[in-house]
Amino acid sequence: MEVILSNERGTGKFNWLYSRHSFSFANYYDPKRTGVSALRVINDDRVIAGGGFATHAHQDMEIISYVKSGTIEHKDNMGNVQSLPAGEFQLMSAGTGVTHSEYNPSAHDPLEFLQIWIVPNERGGTPGYQQKQFTREQGLQLIASPDGAGGSLHMRQDAKLYELVLEEDTTKSYKPAPGRTLYVHVIEGELLFNDEILRAGDGASLSPEAAILLIAQNADVHALLFDLP
Repeated sequence: MEVILSNERGTGKFNWLYSRHSFSFANYYDPKRTGVSALRVINDDRVIAGGGFATHAHQDMEIISYVKSGTIEHKDNMGNVQSLPAGEFQLMSAGTGVTHSEYNPSAHDPLEFLQIWIVPNERGGTPGYQQKQFTREQGLQLIASPDGAGGSLHMRQDAKLYELVLEEDTTKSYKPAPGRTLYVHVIEGELLFNDEILRAGDGASLSPEAAILLIAQNADVHALLFDLP
C-alpha cells in the first residue's frame, strides 16, 4: 500500500488560490506520484471570496468536482450556467474539447472543493455535463460509474467512485473484483484502511486480493473511494 499524507502533498499558491496536490500537477512534479491507474489528479482547492479560474480549456478528461464548502459558479461553452453548492458533485466529460470557468461568487466566504481528473477509456466524443446532489447515507454511495448504475453519474472509464460516510466506531467492508486497484481520499475524520490510519487530506492506494475493511476511528468519517482498473 502506498500512502500520501496530507502534509506531503504538493502545493500551488496564487493570490486567489491555495491548492494541495495529491499527484503531480502544474508546477509540482514528483516522478513517484503521477497518479494511480486512471486517476491522475486530486486537487484540494481553496479559493478566496470573489476569486476563481478564468475560462480555460480541457480535452479527453473526466473532471469531477466536489464542493466541501461554499459554491462554485460554473459556465461553459456547452451552454451550462450552473451553481454547484456544498455537498454536490459535478462531472464534466471534456471529450473533443470544452472551455469553462469556475468562480467563487461569495463576497466574504472562501470556496473549498476537490477537483478530480480521471483519464477516459476513449478519446474524443461529445463533451458532456452532469451535476447531482446525492443523499448522504451511512456506508458507500455510488457517485460515478461506467454505466450510470443506480442513478450515478456516467463516467467514460471502467471505474467507480463512491462517497464513504461512517459514524465513529463503525465498519464497512468492500470487495473489489480481482485485479482492481483501490484509492481512498479522506475528506474528514480518521479512517483505518488496511491497518493504516488516514486523516483529512491523506490518501492511499491498494490492490487487495480480498475484501478490505474501512473503519471510522475516534470520529465520524467522510471520504471518497475509487475502484480503478
